[in-house]
Amino acid sequence: MLLTELLHPGILASLAGAGHGARVLLADGHYPASTATGERARTVHLNLAPGLLDVTTVLDVLLRAMPVESAHVMVPPAGEPEPSAVAGYRSALAPRPVTALDRAAFYEAARSPDLALAVVTADTRTYANLLLTIGVRTEGTLKPR
Repeated sequence: MLLTELLHPGILASLAGAGHGARVLLADGHYPASTATGERARTVHLNLAPGLLDVTTVLDVLLRAMPVESAHVMVPPAGEPEPSAVAGYRSALAPRPVTALDRAAFYEAARSPDLALAVVTADTRTYANLLLTIGVRTEGTLKPR
């Protein structure tokens, strides 16, 4: 048994193989994961039933398992209000930079060869997609032997 709360074998394997600058997509239940992800990315489906699991829950666990350098969020067309999911991500990720992308630009970013992992959730909120860039482990985060 591992000493981390992150136990999913596929997610762990993908994160262990990823490095600084690699990306992790947390997709809502509406996201076209079969066509809008990088060719080399592993896709993990956590969409058991609508609302189980959501992106925020997965993000909470990942933030304790890996360093995050920055993020991109998908936003609706200009003139529409920012979705509540996006405001929550900005809060959870502060002070890291969170860049807003329209749908087409977000899909293009998620198709990057740098995408290491796509986690498909059953989040029913619209525009609840999040693209994380893995950062660098800072000094002092490992216990010396």
